[in-house]
Amino acid sequence: MQRRTRARRDGAHRPYRSSWTWREQAVPFVPLDDSWTPAEADGGPVAIRRWYELSERTFADLLPLAEIPVDTARADLLLVAGGDDAMWPSLPFAEQLARRRRSVGATVRLITRQDAGHRPRFPGESPASASPRFQYGGTPEADALLGTVAWPHVLHALRSGS
Repeated sequence: MQRRTRARRDGAHRPYRSSWTWREQAVPFVPLDDSWTPAEADGGPVAIRRWYELSERTFADLLPLAEIPVDTARADLLLVAGGDDAMWPSLPFAEQLARRRRSVGATVRLITRQDAGHRPRFPGESPASASPRFQYGGTPEADALLGTVAWPHVLHALRSGS
Protein backbone atom coordinates (compact mmCIF):
# COMPACT_ATOMS: atom_id res chain seq x y z
CA MET A 1 0.00 0.00 0.00
CA GLN A 2 1.34 3.40 -0.95
CA ARG A 3 1.80 5.89 1.86
CA ARG A 4 0.30 9.31 1.49
CA THR A 5 1.74 12.67 2.34
CA ARG A 6 0.09 14.92 4.90
CA ALA A 7 -3.14 16.71 4.06
CA ARG A 8 -2.59 20.03 2.17
CA ARG A 9 -3.90 18.60 -1.10
CA ASP A 10 -4.56 21.47 -3.44
CA GLY A 11 -4.98 19.44 -6.61
CA ALA A 12 -2.28 21.36 -8.50
CA HIS A 13 0.77 20.39 -6.46
CA ARG A 14 -0.54 17.69 -4.14
CA PRO A 15 -0.90 14.85 -4.09
CA TYR A 16 2.58 14.66 -5.61
CA ARG A 17 2.80 13.22 -9.10
CA SER A 18 5.60 11.73 -11.13
CA SER A 19 7.57 14.23 -13.19
CA TRP A 20 8.15 11.63 -15.91
CA THR A 21 6.11 9.31 -18.08
CA TRP A 22 7.03 6.33 -20.23
CA ARG A 23 4.62 5.25 -22.93
CA GLU A 24 2.02 7.56 -21.42
CA GLN A 25 2.30 5.93 -17.97
CA ALA A 26 3.65 7.72 -14.91
CA VAL A 27 7.10 6.51 -13.91
CA PRO A 28 7.20 5.34 -10.27
CA PHE A 29 8.67 7.95 -7.92
CA VAL A 30 9.22 8.79 -4.28
CA PRO A 31 7.01 11.68 -3.09
CA LEU A 32 8.32 14.46 -0.90
CA ASP A 33 7.63 14.28 2.84
CA ASP A 34 5.62 17.39 3.74
CA SER A 35 6.75 17.21 7.37
CA TRP A 36 10.14 18.66 6.36
CA THR A 37 10.91 22.25 7.27
CA PRO A 38 14.03 24.09 6.13
CA ALA A 39 16.74 24.78 8.68
CA GLU A 40 17.19 28.25 7.17
CA ALA A 41 14.61 30.45 8.85
CA ASP A 42 15.73 33.87 7.63
CA GLY A 43 13.85 33.70 4.32
CA GLY A 44 17.07 33.38 2.32
CA PRO A 45 18.04 30.60 -0.09
CA VAL A 46 17.23 27.11 1.19
CA ALA A 47 19.21 23.88 0.92
CA ILE A 48 16.67 21.12 0.19
CA ARG A 49 18.95 18.07 0.15
CA ARG A 50 17.74 16.98 3.60
CA TRP A 51 14.16 17.03 2.25
CA TYR A 52 15.10 14.37 -0.30
CA GLU A 53 16.95 12.37 2.36
CA LEU A 54 13.95 12.52 4.73
CA SER A 55 11.60 11.53 1.91
CA GLU A 56 13.76 8.50 1.14
CA ARG A 57 13.46 7.35 4.75
CA THR A 58 9.74 8.13 4.99
CA PHE A 59 8.86 6.34 1.76
CA ALA A 60 11.54 3.62 1.85
CA ASP A 61 8.96 1.07 0.68
CA LEU A 62 8.63 2.94 -2.63
CA LEU A 63 12.37 3.07 -3.38
CA PRO A 64 12.63 -0.29 -5.20
CA LEU A 65 9.85 0.64 -7.65
CA ALA A 66 11.41 4.06 -8.31
CA GLU A 67 14.93 2.77 -9.02
CA ILE A 68 16.31 3.55 -12.45
CA PRO A 69 17.02 0.14 -14.04
CA VAL A 70 20.67 0.90 -14.83
CA ASP A 71 21.64 -2.73 -14.33
CA THR A 72 19.72 -3.71 -17.48
CA ALA A 73 20.44 -0.62 -19.61
CA ARG A 74 22.42 -1.34 -22.78
CA ALA A 75 24.04 2.10 -23.01
CA ASP A 76 27.29 3.14 -21.39
CA LEU A 77 26.65 5.24 -18.32
CA LEU A 78 28.42 8.50 -17.46
CA LEU A 79 27.65 10.02 -14.05
CA VAL A 80 28.87 13.44 -12.91
CA ALA A 81 28.20 14.44 -9.31
CA GLY A 82 29.31 16.96 -6.71
CA GLY A 83 29.75 15.90 -3.10
CA ASP A 84 28.62 19.29 -1.78
CA ASP A 85 25.32 19.30 -3.70
CA ALA A 86 22.82 21.16 -1.48
CA MET A 87 19.82 20.39 -3.75
CA TRP A 88 19.82 16.62 -3.44
CA PRO A 89 22.24 13.78 -2.59
CA SER A 90 23.65 13.49 -6.11
CA LEU A 91 26.95 11.85 -5.14
CA PRO A 92 25.40 9.08 -2.98
CA PHE A 93 22.80 8.49 -5.72
CA ALA A 94 25.48 8.35 -8.42
CA GLU A 95 27.57 5.96 -6.31
CA GLN A 96 24.53 3.68 -5.86
CA LEU A 97 23.93 3.65 -9.62
CA ALA A 98 27.61 2.92 -10.30
CA ARG A 99 27.63 0.02 -7.80
CA ARG A 100 24.54 -1.51 -9.41
CA ARG A 101 26.09 -1.21 -12.88
CA ARG A 102 29.38 -2.74 -11.77
CA SER A 103 27.61 -5.57 -9.95
CA VAL A 104 26.39 -6.89 -13.32
CA GLY A 105 29.64 -6.15 -15.15
CA ALA A 106 28.18 -3.18 -17.05
CA THR A 107 30.11 -0.09 -18.11
CA VAL A 108 29.97 3.03 -15.95
CA ARG A 109 32.16 6.09 -15.51
CA LEU A 110 31.69 8.11 -12.33
CA ILE A 111 33.28 11.56 -12.22
CA THR A 112 33.05 13.36 -8.91
CA ARG A 113 34.49 16.19 -6.91
CA GLN A 114 33.76 16.37 -3.18
CA ASP A 115 33.66 20.19 -3.03
CA ALA A 116 31.48 20.71 -6.13
CA GLY A 117 27.79 21.48 -5.85
CA HIS A 118 24.65 20.87 -7.87
CA ARG A 119 25.72 22.71 -11.01
CA PRO A 120 29.02 21.65 -12.60
CA ARG A 121 30.12 24.18 -15.20
CA PHE A 122 31.59 23.04 -18.49
CA PRO A 123 34.43 24.90 -20.22
CA GLY A 124 33.15 28.17 -21.69
CA GLU A 125 30.17 28.39 -19.32
CA SER A 126 29.93 31.32 -16.96
CA PRO A 127 29.66 30.66 -13.25
CA ALA A 128 26.07 29.93 -12.29
CA SER A 129 24.27 32.90 -10.80
CA ALA A 130 23.08 32.70 -7.21
CA SER A 131 19.46 31.79 -6.63
CA PRO A 132 17.22 33.80 -4.32
CA ARG A 133 15.32 30.56 -3.50
CA PHE A 134 17.83 27.70 -3.35
CA GLN A 135 21.33 26.89 -2.18
CA TYR A 136 23.20 24.77 -4.71
CA GLY A 137 26.35 24.06 -2.71
CA GLY A 138 29.89 23.96 -4.00
CA THR A 139 31.86 26.96 -5.14
CA PRO A 140 32.24 28.48 -8.60
CA GLU A 141 35.82 27.17 -8.70
CA ALA A 142 34.93 23.62 -7.65
CA ASP A 143 31.93 23.50 -10.00
CA ALA A 144 34.16 24.65 -12.88
CA LEU A 145 36.86 22.08 -12.03
CA LEU A 146 34.30 19.25 -12.00
CA GLY A 147 32.90 20.42 -15.33
CA THR A 148 36.38 20.67 -16.85
CA VAL A 149 37.24 17.11 -15.82
CA ALA A 150 33.86 15.78 -16.99
CA TRP A 151 33.73 17.65 -20.32
CA PRO A 152 35.96 15.33 -22.43
CA HIS A 153 33.96 12.34 -21.18
CA VAL A 154 30.67 14.06 -22.04
CA LEU A 155 31.98 14.80 -25.55
CA HIS A 156 33.13 11.20 -25.95
CA ALA A 157 29.72 9.88 -24.83
CA LEU A 158 27.92 12.18 -27.24
CA ARG A 159 30.19 11.25 -30.16
CA SER A 160 29.99 7.51 -29.51
CA GLY A 161 26.20 7.66 -29.26
CA SER A 162 25.74 8.98 -32.79
